[in-house]
Amino acid sequence: MNLEINSSRPSARRLWTNRVATAGMAVAVALALIPVGLILYYITKNGLAAMSWGFLTEPTPFTFRRPGGGFLNGLIGTAIMVALATAASVPLGILAAIYLEEYGKRGWLAQLVRFFSDVMTGVPSVFVGLFVYTAFVLPFGFGAIMGAGALAIIMLPIVIRSAEEMLKLVPLELKHASFALGASKSQTVLRVVLPSALPGITTGVLLAVARAAGETAPLILTALGSLKVTTALIGEPISALPLLIFDGARNPFAAGQERAWAGALELLALVLIFTLLARIVAARSKISR
Repeated sequence: MNLEINSSRPSARRLWTNRVATAGMAVAVALALIPVGLILYYITKNGLAAMSWGFLTEPTPFTFRRPGGGFLNGLIGTAIMVALATAASVPLGILAAIYLEEYGKRGWLAQLVRFFSDVMTGVPSVFVGLFVYTAFVLPFGFGAIMGAGALAIIMLPIVIRSAEEMLKLVPLELKHASFALGASKSQTVLRVVLPSALPGITTGVLLAVARAAGETAPLILTALGSLKVTTALIGEPISALPLLIFDGARNPFAAGQERAWAGALELLALVLIFTLLARIVAARSKISR
């Protein structure tokens, strides 16, 4: 009887501790969501007031004082530069993560790559813009390739570190089972490890894309910006949504500020849509396996 009473006391104490910890986490989550909710509220409220079909289909007027117009030039520029940066950084980042986790392990080269990936993750993006400006913009001029190169440098360490962490979560039993069936190292990586880590890798890639889509400082030094629709990849300045939002928000005219709010809502919606699509694709691929 005494043994039953004594064993019940720790259970009650653990239950009370669990409830307190759960309540504390709920309060922390609620406090963290307050600024996020306020940001979403103000962007949606002010952005919807200025959003129209013309905003989505017309370029920016040449004077911020004039009402109307839109950010079509920024939307096209952002799509071009983010697509080029993604095409360059994602394959390199995933290949680097595979090397770090499956081949390099604790070698000196792997340690060096991890070190520089961690350092580059925390480097202010304006420094990346300064590097690309000095190395490429000065000799070749502003353009989409220069902006995409700066965004790719920003995305690469994020993709590397997130993909490596997802590859670490793949159970060793899956690898051993693949080896037991006669698969080679490369076959195991391509057909077992990568598909198993795909949902997490997709999430990391989308975080990198969201980071690149919202960058302004490096694009000021590499893409420069333009008020007309530009599709040239090099030799001509190109616009982007963050650049137009920045220019509209800092000018004193109400029309320009309204377009900035609408552009912020457009950028937010694009990131949300692509994130949802990526999560749906990753969930379906996981179910099909």
